Amino acid sequence: MIRVLIADDHGVVRDGLAGVISAQPDLEVVATVENGAEAVESCRTSQADVVLMDLEMPILDGIEATRIIRAELPGTAVLVLTSFSDARRITAALDAGAAGYLLKDTSADDVVRGIRAAAAGGAPLDPQAARLLLEARDAPDPLEGISPREREVFALLLDGLPNKLIAQRLGISEKTVKTHLTNIFRQIDVTDRLQAVLWAERQGLRSDLSS
Repeated sequence: MIRVLIADDHGVVRDGLAGVISAQPDLEVVATVENGAEAVESCRTSQADVVLMDLEMPILDGIEATRIIRAELPGTAVLVLTSFSDARRITAALDAGAAGYLLKDTSADDVVRGIRAAAAGGAPLDPQAARLLLEARDAPDPLEGISPREREVFALLLDGLPNKLIAQRLGISEKTVKTHLTNIFRQIDVTDRLQAVLWAERQGLRSDLSS
C-alpha cells in the first residue's frame, strides 16, 4: 500500500481527494491536514510515502513545508497539486525537493497516476508546467546584473521591510542598504520603492526571489 497524506486548506478539496485516493486498491489516506505546519508534523508520525501538497496555505506554505519534509524525511515524496501554474512557483517547488507538479484542473486518474509515479521515484509533471519551465529557461533573467546581496535586499523590500529592518536582518548598515537600493533602482530603471514593487509584480517576482 502507498500511504498518502493530503495537505490542502480547502475542506472540499481534501474530502474529494481522499475519496478518489481511498477508492484505489493500492492507495491509503493516512492523514488530511489544512496547512503546511500540520503537514510537517503529520509526516513525522504518519510514515506517509507521498504527500499531496497544495502551495498556498496558512501558517506555513507548501514550498517551505516541502523543503522541511524533504530535509527531515528523504524517503517521503512530495507531489504538488495546486492551481498555480507560473514558472516561478513551479521552479521554487521543484527546488524545494518536490518530486512532481500537477495542476488542480487535471483529472482524478492523472492524480492517482502521479501519486504512484512519485512513490516509485518518478517525477510526474503537468504538461503545462513542463512547457512553462522550458519557456522560463530560455527567457532572460530580469535581475541580470543584480548581485546576490542586492537580491536579498530587494526580496526584503518586497516583503515590506523598511531600510532599518533590512539592515538588521542582513547584518549591514542602513547606509549600505541605501546603496544597494540605489543600484537596484538604477538597474531596473525605477526611482522609488513603490515603482520597484510594481516593477517586480509585472515581472512575476515575489519576496522569494533571493532563493
